[in-house]
Amino acid sequence: QVQLVESGGGLVQPGGSLRLSCVASGSIFSINAMGWYRQAPGKERELVAVVPRGGTTNYADSVKGRFTISRDNVKNTVYLQMNSLKPEDTAVYYCNTAPGIRFFAWGQGTQVTVSS
Repeated sequence: QVQLVESGGGLVQPGGSLRLSCVASGSIFSINAMGWYRQAPGKERELVAVVPRGGTTNYADSVKGRFTISRDNVKNTVYLQMNSLKPEDTAVYYCNTAPGIRFFAWGQGTQVTVSS
């Protein structure tokens, strides 16, 4: 079973940037699409961005134009570059396979807090 380890979160002021990383313990090369998700306090987990093995990335409307997802199949790593962060981006961020693909076990996530 592939294990996922997210990192790169932290406390940042509004307008700031963070780069999240998700390292998989096994190969993600054959996974058609990987995604980043987030869960804010009291809310359900939501899909933020998807990166396919080839093709166009997809984003939730709330992050479009500010976040960029990418993947490195050699390093088995998925990234999320987050710019122009807003307080409403505060959440625990997780990576996993994209919806419709059997999920791996969820990692612990990485906390992102946007506050002045």
